[in-house]
Order: sequence, then structure tokens, then C-alpha cells
Amino acid sequence: MKVSTTSCLCPVLLCLCFLERSYGATHHGQAKVISRNHNLTHNHNQTKDGDTEVHHRPKRGWIWNQFFVLEEHMGPEAQYVGKLHSNSDKGDGSVRYILSGEGAGTIFIISEVTGDIHATKSLDREKKSHYVLHAQAIDLNTNKPLEPESEFIIKVQDINDNAPKFPDGPFVSSVPEMSEVGTSVFQVTATDADDPTYGNSARVVYSILHGQPYFSVDPKTGIIRTALASMDREAREHYAVVIQAKDMAGQVGGLSGSTTVNITLTDINDNPPRFPQKNYQVFVPESAQVGKPVGKIKANDEDVGVNADIKYSILNPEAASVFSIATDQDTKEGIISLRKPLNYEKKRQYTLHIAAENIHLDPRFSYLGSFKDDATLKITVGDVNEPPVFSMDYYIMDVYENAQLGTEVGAVTAHDPDSRNSPVRYFIERDERGEGYFNIEAVSGVIRTTQLLDREDIPWHNITVMATEEDNPSLLSHVPVTIQVLDVNDNAPEIRTEDEIIVCESTRAGQVIQTITAVDRDDFANGQRFYFSFPGGIPVNPNFTIKDNEDSTASIVARRRRFHRLTQELYELPVVVWDGGEPLLSSTSTLTLRVCPCQRGGRSRACQGEAFLSTAGLSTGALIAILLCVLILLAIVILFITLRRSKKEPLIISEEDIRENVVTYDDEGGGEEDTEAFDIIALRNPSAAEELKFRRDVRPEGRRPGSSRRLPCRHGSERHSPSFLETDEEMDVRDFISQRLEEADQDTTVPPYDSLQTYAYEGQGSPAGSISSLGSGGIHSEQDYNFLDDWGHEFQKLAGLCGEEINIDAESNVKEEDKQT
Repeated sequence: MKVSTTSCLCPVLLCLCFLERSYGATHHGQAKVISRNHNLTHNHNQTKDGDTEVHHRPKRGWIWNQFFVLEEHMGPEAQYVGKLHSNSDKGDGSVRYILSGEGAGTIFIISEVTGDIHATKSLDREKKSHYVLHAQAIDLNTNKPLEPESEFIIKVQDINDNAPKFPDGPFVSSVPEMSEVGTSVFQVTATDADDPTYGNSARVVYSILHGQPYFSVDPKTGIIRTALASMDREAREHYAVVIQAKDMAGQVGGLSGSTTVNITLTDINDNPPRFPQKNYQVFVPESAQVGKPVGKIKANDEDVGVNADIKYSILNPEAASVFSIATDQDTKEGIISLRKPLNYEKKRQYTLHIAAENIHLDPRFSYLGSFKDDATLKITVGDVNEPPVFSMDYYIMDVYENAQLGTEVGAVTAHDPDSRNSPVRYFIERDERGEGYFNIEAVSGVIRTTQLLDREDIPWHNITVMATEEDNPSLLSHVPVTIQVLDVNDNAPEIRTEDEIIVCESTRAGQVIQTITAVDRDDFANGQRFYFSFPGGIPVNPNFTIKDNEDSTASIVARRRRFHRLTQELYELPVVVWDGGEPLLSSTSTLTLRVCPCQRGGRSRACQGEAFLSTAGLSTGALIAILLCVLILLAIVILFITLRRSKKEPLIISEEDIRENVVTYDDEGGGEEDTEAFDIIALRNPSAAEELKFRRDVRPEGRRPGSSRRLPCRHGSERHSPSFLETDEEMDVRDFISQRLEEADQDTTVPPYDSLQTYAYEGQGSPAGSISSLGSGGIHSEQDYNFLDDWGHEFQKLAGLCGEEINIDAESNVKEEDKQT
């Protein structure tokens, strides 16, 4: 194989590379072919030595290496990359070279005949550093590859075409003022897109373009440091440092980039506060209010933030007792306020020695001296026309209730504090209601009553007295006056008790029924002690008496035993109570006593219904439980009745259980006329009964005309026609019953439940004959039933009924005969 490249492939061929480049330069850039001879095709040689067969291992016809191409090629012709050549190629044009892979046909092209590779476009290593391609040699005669496809790489060789950059710039940093030389401030880092493994294209060094002699930068690391001592923030605070990064290790021809680092000196407490001047003056009127600012002073500090915090103080104690000073945190000023009121007539000038000092000190700068300064402030008090001043801050007076109008309560005094000593006038400030109980003399300040006072109504009165100068009425001063109304004994005591007093029927003589007390609206001094008794001039009460307990209470005591409610229920007891005041006052009250039954021990105090419940010994909870039980039972009964009434009425009303419809005959010898419940003719003449079909399960609505009541004593039978007797011979009863069963099954008029119809048949040809009177052709018996009277009174009723029935039957027969006639 023959390979031609533009660079060295290994150190062994260094000389050859040099000769190649020299020769290429002589022949206008045409590359010299460096050959490594191998067979292009795989030779499979076989030799025979006797019977021995020797196999030779085939060798690859070419071995690929890397090709190199320079980036950013700007020539007019395509850039020559290299040459592919196979030993199998005899130069007769029978071999065709094919190139495939990344950029094949677009960026890289190959001569199919010669195998020369060219780059048709300018390449950028920073976008793509290498390309992977595949080469193959094809035999044009057979159109088959001479060897398998092989892979090779074309690398883009770097040139210095990218300058260093600072991607995050510009930068901001800070360093304390007065920092030592070499103090680290900030570190910058530049990036270069060139290949760091090839030459010095990506080797960067740093330098300062602007910012000296204050700062320096390390050329390798990019660390910025202070280069000058005693940099003062108060002199200069901000610095703009320009840093340059240059590749090719800073050599001539290298590319460079720059960035700016804005460095700020931070403050430290290196400056003490200073007053701009040593003496200050301020004018303060004597009317200045206590606690309000009257002036301000300020010391300047060149530092900022907490380093400029200042504390002000007043050094001389005399001035500090009248004035105070505090620091305004926003303006750093000392605000002077008034502790005590000023009086021009007493003192007209004050001198304040004020000091200002820093709060946060830095011991590194203690050598600079004390961080403190002082100044003198003179305050001149100005004269002001002040309102009158009362002799007291407030007044407390008293007066007795019911005092006559115009009674003197007290007096207030005020004077003009000014040197002129103007006369003072007084008046009372009226409220919105305008109710004035007092008045004041304008000149003397004496307060007098204008209405009668009642301590029980208003015990205290609060008024405001105002004073003004006669020459200047606009100047007013106020003072509160409190007037207490003193008590006099003008209210009689009253007994405090309930409406009625309960007296138990079992009360014993001498037993205390109840203790009573009294109330008095007067003050304690006059109404605290009470006395009780019966009113004079009335007979002695035989039932009750009053016992004074000498502690402002009294006890009602029974004088006899056994009070009876039915005899007398209510008693009225007049009682007199008087106080120990001056003058002595009394009142009479009538107490009502009610007699009631009580529990054992006389503890009950309830009458009527309450007493009844109490004697039962039942608590309220038990009574409630009993009442709930009664209500529940009542609700159950009402529910049961409602359900009974809501039951549906039966479809058929019958004395029997008509749901089964069992017709029962339990008479012995009912006789011929026993046809009310069942028509026996149907048994003997079924064909004639077809016309008389009716509901067997419905009770007949009434008795047929002419039918008689069936009685137990009937033994005869009605006479039937000969056709009835003939039916017995013509049709068997068994067939009749079967017919009736079939009719009942097909009948749609029956009720919606089962119906039972019973037919009794004794058979035919009985030698004993029938004991029934059915079918008998005789007439009614004329038997006499008077013998029943001889059996006793138990059978008299039966005898009467049988005799009555005989009479009825006889009358019926007579009527029938008359009709026939």
C-alpha cells in the first residue's frame, strides 16, 4: 500500500517526512508518496513438498492510519488531504476507489482512479474535530471488492483561531478599606476554544490593562490582589480593573480577550464623629410642652452604616434633669426634648454640654485616638403670655344632701404666672345636657349649689372649672373638681322578705318560723342598725310574736302549736322597723303567713300541688319517668285501635267461618220445613233444581214468604208432589253429586277462596228404613206437647214454643185452604 499525508505519521519516519515536505514545497504542494508495500489482494499460495501441503496466511493489502487536514483553509483550490493506493492497482484503470462515511461526497471527495482525497470546504475544529470514513477498492472487471471495507479517520488540525473569553464578565467584588498589600480580592478565569493538547493555542496568561498601581493579578491563576496599602474609602470608593487574557503563552501573535472587575472598598470604623462647630444656640419658649422636641444637633461621621452610629449624651447633670437627648436613626441627629416645663420668670437660660461618640469601635484603629467629640449648646427661654395656673391639679369637695340652694361647697384659686399678674375669672364648663347643680362666682371662685341634691340619686358630681385672664380671655386653663354628696337620714327602712311566709301545720310553740331583715337606702352611718316590734295600740297577737335579734334582724316565733289549714289558711302580721339614725325613722309592713302541710322536720315550704308531691317522696326525675311511661302506654293503645279499625272488612259477612263455607246441619229430625239453610229438593230432583241455582256460599238475605221458623220440636214434614218421589227412582244421588262438583269447578261467580259444599247420602234399600221425616207424605202431627209441663219448669219454655208453632202451622194451613177455595 502507498499512503501520502501532509504530516508525520511516526517518529521513525521523521527524516522521510522532512524530505517529503521539502519535496512537496518544491513541487507546488504535491505530496510525496510514502509506501508500505503489502499485497492488495489476499494470496492463497499452496506448495507441495512430497505429500505435505503448506498454507500461507494472506496479508491485508493496506493498513490505514490517520490523515490530517488544517482547519480554516482559505485557498482557491480544494485542500489536498492524502492518497489511497493499493498494490493490486497496476495503473491500468481496472481499480476503482470508493469513499463513504462522514462528509464523504460533500466535504471530502476522492478520485476513483488515482485515490487522491481532497477537502472541498473550510473546516472548523471547534465545531467538529475529526471525521470517520470508510474506503474500498473495487475491481472494475468483476465489479467485486478487492478487499473488505476498511475504516480510517481524518483529523482536523488546530490553528490559533479563537481568542480567550470571560463568559461571566463583567464582575463585581469588594475588599475592606485599609487592607494589607496582597489581600486577595477576586479570581477571574478565561476559556479558549482552541485545542489545549496542540501547541500553545489554548495556553492563557493574565495581565492588568487598567487598575494599577492599586491592584495586581497573578498571570497564571488570575487572582486579583491589592497592590497598594492604606486605600481609604472616604478618599475613593470604587475602582474599575481591566484584566486581559492572552493565548500563545503571551507571545507575539497570540489572541487576547479582556473583562472588567468593579471593585468597591467597604467601610470600616476608621473615622470618629466630629461636630462642625463647638458652640450652638437655640431659643425655646416657656410654653413648650414636656416630652416634645425643642431642638436638634448633629455630629458628622465620614463612615457609613453601623460604623456611623452615634450616641449623644448631656454631660452636665443640671441640664440633664430638664432636657433629654436621643439619636434619630435615620438622620443621625441628636433630638433634644423637654423633661420639665420651663418658666421664664424662674430661669431664662440653660447651658448643655453634649458629647457624641461611636457605638461600634474597631480596636485596630485605637491608635487614632478617642472616637468621641463634644460641643456646647445654650438654650434661651422665651417669655410667653401663659394662661392662669390653679393652685392644685384637682379639687375634692363635699356637701350634705338636701342642702339649701346657694350653700357654699368650696372654692378654687388660680393666678397669672406672668409678670403682669393679670386678674383671673372663673366659670364652670357645662356639659351637653346643661344640668347644672352648681355655680361658681367669677371673681372669688366660690362654688355653690343651685339645686337640691339627693345622695341616693347621684352620690358624686364631677365638674370642670375653667380660669382665664381678664385681659386675654383666649388663654384658658382647666381643673377637675369632684364633689361628694354626704348622706342624711331621709329614708325610712323597709322589711325585705318574700311575698308569703310558710307556716307548717305541725309548728310547735316557740318555734322560729322565719327570720326577717330590713333595707335602708341611706348610708351605713345612718341606716345600718335596725329595730323591730309590733305596732302599738293593737291587741297582743295570740298566734305569733316578734323577737329582735339585736343584729338588724328579727325572728317570727309561733306562740301556739298545731295550725290547721282548713281552719285558717292565711294570717296577716304587721311589723314596725326603725333605724338608729338622726332623726329616727320607721315604717310598718304587713307580712302574710300561709299555713301549709310540711314534711317531717318542717323542712317543706311548698303548698297545694307541691306539698302533695313532696309527701309522696318522689323526686322530679321519678315523676318525669312515670309520666313518660303513661304516655308510651297511651300511644300503644291508640296505635292498636287504629290498626284494628284499618283492617279490611270481609267480603262476606257470616256467623260461620265463610272462608271455608262449610254448611253444617246439626238438627235431629228437622222436619219437612227445614229448608232455610239448604233446599233438599235439589237432592231428589236435580233437573228441576237447575232453575234454582244460587250461591251456596252466600247467606240467604231473608226467609221466604210462608216459611216458618225452624224449631227443635218439629218432627213432621211437608207434603211433596209425586214428581219429587219419582226423581229418587230416576237419578242416583252419586251422579247428582258428580254433576254438582263439575259445575262448581266451572263456576266463575264463586268468591276468590275455596268453597266447600257437602252432600250427605245414606244409600238405597235400607231394610230399617229412614228415621228422617224427609219425604214423608203425612201432614203435621197433632201431638199434644202438654206433657212437657209435667217435666218441670226447665221444659216450660220448650212446651210453649212447640205449642206456638203448632198454632202457627194450623193458621197457615187454614189460609192455604181458603186460597184454594
